[in-house]
Order: sequence, then structure tokens, then C-alpha cells
Amino acid sequence: MAFVLNVSETPEDQGSPEPSPYEESEMHHSFHQLIQEQSQWAAQEGLELQQRGSGAGTLRASGSAHQALLRPEGAAAHSAATLRILASMPSRTIGRSRGAIISQYYNRTVRLRRRASRPRLRDLGHSARPSLRLYDLELDSTALEEEEKRVLLVKELQGLTVAQRDHMLRGMPLSLAEKRCLREETRAPKGKQWGQQGRLGPLSCCSWFPDTCVLAWHSLGLVLLSRLHALAPWHYALKRIGGQFGSSVLSYFLFLKTLLGFNVLLLLPLLAFVVGVQAAFPPAPLGSAPAFTGLELLTGGQGYFTDSVLYYGYYSNATLNRLCANPPDGGLCTPEAAGLPYHMPLAYLFTVGAAFFITCITLVYSMSHSFGESYRVGSTSGAHAITVFCSWDHKVTQKWASRLQHDNIRTQLKELLAVWQLQRGRGSPCRRLRQVVTLGVVWLLCLGVTLGCTVAIYAFSEHMIEQSSVSADREWALLALPLVVCLLNVGAPYLYRSLAALERHDSPVLEVYVAICRNLILKTVILGILCYHWLGRRVGTLEDQCWENFVGQELYRLMVMDFIFMLLDTLFGELVWRIISEKKLRRGKPEFDIAGNVLELIYGQTMTWLGVLFSPLLPAIQIIKLLLLFYVKKTSLVANCQAPRRPWLASHMSTVFISLLCFPSFLGTAIFLCYAVWQVRPSSLCGPFRTLGSMYEAGKVWVRRLERAGPSVSWLPWLHRYLVESTFPIYLVSALLLAVIYLNIQVVKGQRKVISLLKEQISNEGEDKIFLTNKLHSVYDRKERSRVCRTQEAVMPSALLIDDGDTW
Repeated sequence: MAFVLNVSETPEDQGSPEPSPYEESEMHHSFHQLIQEQSQWAAQEGLELQQRGSGAGTLRASGSAHQALLRPEGAAAHSAATLRILASMPSRTIGRSRGAIISQYYNRTVRLRRRASRPRLRDLGHSARPSLRLYDLELDSTALEEEEKRVLLVKELQGLTVAQRDHMLRGMPLSLAEKRCLREETRAPKGKQWGQQGRLGPLSCCSWFPDTCVLAWHSLGLVLLSRLHALAPWHYALKRIGGQFGSSVLSYFLFLKTLLGFNVLLLLPLLAFVVGVQAAFPPAPLGSAPAFTGLELLTGGQGYFTDSVLYYGYYSNATLNRLCANPPDGGLCTPEAAGLPYHMPLAYLFTVGAAFFITCITLVYSMSHSFGESYRVGSTSGAHAITVFCSWDHKVTQKWASRLQHDNIRTQLKELLAVWQLQRGRGSPCRRLRQVVTLGVVWLLCLGVTLGCTVAIYAFSEHMIEQSSVSADREWALLALPLVVCLLNVGAPYLYRSLAALERHDSPVLEVYVAICRNLILKTVILGILCYHWLGRRVGTLEDQCWENFVGQELYRLMVMDFIFMLLDTLFGELVWRIISEKKLRRGKPEFDIAGNVLELIYGQTMTWLGVLFSPLLPAIQIIKLLLLFYVKKTSLVANCQAPRRPWLASHMSTVFISLLCFPSFLGTAIFLCYAVWQVRPSSLCGPFRTLGSMYEAGKVWVRRLERAGPSVSWLPWLHRYLVESTFPIYLVSALLLAVIYLNIQVVKGQRKVISLLKEQISNEGEDKIFLTNKLHSVYDRKERSRVCRTQEAVMPSALLIDDGDTW
């Protein structure tokens, strides 16, 4: 059933002026509303239509099919009226129906064109003006209605600017083929463009040259924006690692990249305000510079590096605006009475403190951002569908990029399925009890290994104190303690890994976390013993020497030996283990040890932070170490390792790594440096804090000089007295910080509650749809049964009349 609406053209219409854009848009709205009203009327009328010519058996079969529930597992067969009702539901039309999408974006383009500038109607042809003439409205004809909406959308897009048109097409939830067709249809033909240009007149050189420049700059900006991600360090290498080995192995390299950024951020202020200034104003040399022998690269001890900007002892306690000889009384060099010179002790202390404060802020921000990404509020359980339908980047055109993206999606699906299977599988109570007992025994053995390593390092450090008189020909003995520490750091994780094979964890994530905890305990205890060895024992035995230089040299030797052992373990340990695993054990390539390698990075970064006060250039050495380590580990990973046999999703690994870097590592380093600044007496022979009772007294000396400088800078001592020395600002800032944390926690709790309510509402909406569908089935069944009854009642009298005629 259909009807045609023909609007004849009256003489008043012929003589009337052209309608304005606002009147034209109103016509479009009314026309669109008329289509919707007629379609709804047709849908309502379709519910009352009775099908004729169907037998009773067919009716029973259809009735039994109507009684089936609408469930995701089974696809029930519905009548045409039911399907029409289901197709008109919001979940079926919004965002999924092509006609609804075209109609929705047609209305949006009309509203956008109202706000935007548009050429006058007399400049457009009659074909670009949609009207109500010659439009046929056919009931239940979705194809014709969709085509009409498409034509209207194309005409409205032609009235927009190029930028608005491209933005609108990009936002449409249509396929790429549909978008290309719409873009081609909205483009004006070349002949028409040239015709319009001919009417407007030839373009002069001064008119098209600025437009050409603007387009060229726009194209250049788009190209640079597309290449911006490629400028990130190791962009392609990280994508390849993630696609081939999964997110668990990728988390190690991302953490290495994060540490590289922290060290760059730490090095820049030190180079600008301490190292660079001291290099510009070098102190007077105490004697002839020793020759470079090459041994200093390993030991960092007596030789070329001692009298350089690498160590604390090279920096002077003078004001660096003029040359200053050592005063006769051994005190600080006095600046000019009216000036504010560059005070090197204060600059040294404040720069190290400011660098640590910036690192702390960046570290806390990174940790909070990582928590927000990993434990996102309202994260749904539909990650499988999102990965399958929304992961592919349709802008990829190159073959290698599409293959890399294919590997990434495949690995993500493996990890998600592994997590899903792990959540479903549960062991028996006896098996769990056996695992708990085995885990306790293995933990006792690992703690025993840790205790043995601790005792060994403490005993050897005491032995090195007794043999502290090292001459120049025995400089190799300085490498003894770093060598022992590195041997234990490399050997103990192998023992932990061998013992962990007895536990047989079901979850690979739990296995990695347990390994991280054991390695973390070992390295924390070792660093604690070394800190006690340096500040508790060495300071007293090196009263007549520069103990700060000794601590800086010890940390330098530990970093160099740790890097050498990491290279040996990577090049020979992983290579030998791969050969044994492939040739002898027939197990294939081994897996990448994430826990051990991550703890090595945290251990090296902790040593860097510990040594900044005694060796300001240690972050530069750490940067070189991380750069070399990335390429060495990447090469060894590709050659000697394979992807995890049991894929697992490392969604929280980056958060765990940043948290370990913040709390045990950075917090312990801050405590160590605060103790060295406030409690330990500096050496009286070297460094910027010589002859002072503590490094913190440099600030007090500077404040006393400011008080004598004049009233123009009297506010600086006031700030130091009430903001630095007073404890009230610390308590106030702590209270504000706790209040902000509490408010954030309450906000997150409220968001979680609202999200849970919304999820419950969505579930109830789905149940409502199922209920309404079943009710519709029951209504249809009653109507079909009533129609059958009426048909039978109509047939029964005629049959009785025939029988009566036969009897007569």
C-alpha cells in the first residue's frame, strides 16, 4: 500500500522570490518529519494486517516459533510485524542502521549550516535546492526513504565548507566505502568549477598565490603531525616487540624508556647550575694533572677523574663572580658587601634539592597517571569485543605496518583469552593446600639465600675497611667489593628461579610478582648494607681524606661493574641457556626474565640517585648505560628468547614498576641523602661545604650574608626563617595534601557507585526488551488464534448446510 504526494506548482510560487536558507531548512525539517510520521503510521497499521491463505499447521508452527524467548544464544524466528517493531527500537536504529545514520547527520548538517556562512541562493543552481516536488512516499519502502535521505545529506554537505565537510564525514559511523562515495558525490564537477570561475573572472597571480601557500603549509602540517609519533624514541622497535612478544615483555622496555626520561630530567639542572658554572670558573689546580691510563674507566679512583667535575671534591666553596684564593683561616670566601654573587655551596645544595623535587613530582605524576590508565574507573568487561571490532587502524596502508598491527591484535587476543581461562579454572582444595605448603618452603629457602648474601657482603665490607690502605700499584683491589656485590646480584636470582620451578603457579602474573618481591628484598638489603658501610663506617676511617669522593667513586665502580655483568649475563648467560634448552632439553628458546631485568633497572637507578650528591655526572653515565642496554637487550630478546608460552595480560605491570621505583627506591634514597645533608659532617679538605658543621648550614650562612646585604633583599631571610626553618608550613602542606587525597578518594568512590548503578540500569533495560518482545509474541499468538477461530466458525456453518442438503 503506497500513496504519492504531488505538490503542484501554483502561479504564486512561480512569481515568489527564492526562499531564504532558514525557510529552506524549515522545509527540510517538515519534510523529514512527514516521512517519519508516515513510516510510523505504516508500522502501526502493519500490526493490524491479517495474513490470508495460511494453513493451520503453518499457524501452529509460527505460533511455536513466537513463543521462543529472545536470547543471545538462539536466534528465534519472528513475524514480519515483530521484526518491524524490533527494527524501530533505539538500539537497532541509533548507530547501526544506515538510514538512521544518514538522517541523523543530515539534521546535523542543517544545524551547522545555519551557524556557518553560506553563499546566496541565487548563486546556486536549481539542482542544489531540495524541494518537496516529485517526492514519492511509499509505505514500508525503506530503500526509497534511505535514498531520499542520502540525496538530502549530499546536498546539505555541498553547502558546507571543505573543512566542515571533511570533519563531518570523518565523524560518521559508516564504512570507508560509504564515506568515499559521499565525498565523491559532494564534490562539484570540474566543468562546473571552471564555469563558475569563468563567471567570476580569471584569477590573478596575487589572488591564488596566498591560497596556494596556505594549502602548502596545511599539507606540511598534516605530514609533520602524522610523523610526530615516529619521532618518539624507539617507536617502531617498541611496536615490534609488543606485537611479537606481548605486553609483558614490552613493559620492561617501556620502563627502561621511562627511566631514561627521569635521568635526562635530573641531569639538565645539574649541568646548567652546577657542572657548567664550575667548568666556566675552574678552581686553582693543586698540582700537575695525572696522565690518563685507561684504568680510571673501571675504578674511577686515583687518577685523571679525581680532579674533574665528575666528583664532589672538585667543586669549590668560593663565589664564582671573581677568582678567589684560599683564605688564610680556611673559611669561606667573603663576597662583596653590596652584591649577590653566585654562591657555589648554596647553588650546589639547592640545585640537587630542586632536581630531586622535580623528579619526585614527575614520579608521583607518572604513578598517578599509570594508576588511572591501569585501574580505570568503570572499565567494562567487554575487552574482547573492543579488541576484535575496534583495534584495527584503517589509516594503515603499508604492508609492514599492517602486518605489525595484525601481530599486535593477535597477541592481545591471546592475552585476553588466557586471562579469561585463568579466571574460569579453579583447583581443588587439596591442590591449593599443597601449593601453599610448597610456597612457604620455597620462601624460607629464598629468605635464607638473601640472609647469606647479606652476611657475606657485610663481612667482606668490614674486611675491606681493615685493608683500607691501598697504594697506587694495588688499585685493582678497589674493584673487590663491587665485584662481590655484582656476583651475588647475578647469582642469587638464578637460585630464586630454580626454586620457583617447584611452585608451579597457575598464573604467570603471580609468578612474576613473586619473583619481583624476592629480588627486591635482596637488592634492598644489599643497598642498605652498602649505605651503612659508607656513612657509618667509612666516614670515621677517612677523616684525613675526602670521604665524599670515596663514596662517589664506590658508586661509580658499582655502576660500571653492574653494567659489565649485565652485558655478560645477556650475551653469554642467555645465549648459553638457549643452546642448552634447544640442544639438550629440547624445550625451545627460553622466555625473557621480566622480574630479574626490571629489578636490575631499579637497582641501577637507585645507585644513580644515591650518587648524585657525591658525583653530579652520574645521571649522564646512567643515560649512556640505558641507551646501550636497550639495544643489547632487544638484540638478545629477538635472538635468544621466545614469546611467553602462557600469554598473560600485563595491564598493571607498568604501574607496579613505577610504584616500586617510587616507594622503596626513591624514598630510601631521599632518606639517605637527608641524613647525609643534615647529620654527617662534611670533609674539611674538599668540596663546597668544607669547614661547615653540616651541608645544611650553607643555607644559614647565605641568610646571614643577605641580612648584611641591605634592605632591598631583606624579604629573602624572612622567607627562609618562616618557610624553611619553621615547621608550620610543612604541617599545613601535609594537611592540604591529605585533604586533597581524601576528596579524590571520595570522588572515585562516588564514580564507582554511579557506574555500578548505570551498569545495573543497562542490564535492566536489556531485560525489559526481552520482556516486551515476549509480550508482543503473546499478543500475536492471541490474534492468530482468534483469527483461526473466526475462520473455523465461518467454515463450520457452510459445512453444516452442505451436510443438511445431502441428507435431504
